[in-house]
Amino acid sequence: MQADHDVFATRLAGVDRLLDGGIRRGQTIELVGPRSSGRFSLVLELLAGATRSGEAAALIDLGDHFDPQAAARAGVVLERLLWARPERLKQALGSAEVLIGGGFPLIVIDLGLPPVPGGRGKESAWLRLRRAAENHRTALLIASPYRAGGTAPQKVLDLGSRTPQGRALWAQAAPRSPRLLDGLRTRLELAKSRGERPGTSADVELRVFASSLRRPLTGAPPQRAESHRSGSSAEVLRRAG
Repeated sequence: MQADHDVFATRLAGVDRLLDGGIRRGQTIELVGPRSSGRFSLVLELLAGATRSGEAAALIDLGDHFDPQAAARAGVVLERLLWARPERLKQALGSAEVLIGGGFPLIVIDLGLPPVPGGRGKESAWLRLRRAAENHRTALLIASPYRAGGTAPQKVLDLGSRTPQGRALWAQAAPRSPRLLDGLRTRLELAKSRGERPGTSADVELRVFASSLRRPLTGAPPQRAESHRSGSSAEVLRRAG
């Protein structure tokens, strides 16, 4: 996180340059990326940057892609992360509204892979969520396989859906050892930005595979310590501190 405490940086230079430093409190950003685009890897970078700086964050994981151990290796501080697992988009939107009202400074809604259970959602629901984020000064990221937020996001980042797929990055620990997938080099385009001309792009390297496996975990492995249904019918699992 940068010196400006109103901004959550992704720790990826190209991404933060397109976002003028990162996602600002009160701002709604949509990140669009198809399968294997590295979209969820970018989500982990954002969560890692926020939680390592001492901030709390929430992940609404409609796609059920979150792996606590992989996230910890990527730098996410699990004690500062609330993980919600809704089953339908309506539940995900309801969970986000509850968490915004609860004062979380950073919330990520990941819609997973198509078909998104519950569809794209209504324009009015996304606009209501954006207004709530503005009123509570919550930084909100919508990570989706296709445009879902309608006119609600102030900025839309396109990760590979309108450009050629990225190039795989490989790593080899020793000369005779097998090569391991180490990440992805891709291009990120600013598809929408209010008050700015869209079309600006940046090359991004997402390294969360073999690289993350080389990062040792400190302490005991993360475990699911609590499970219950929230008022918005989303399953919430929080790692005990």
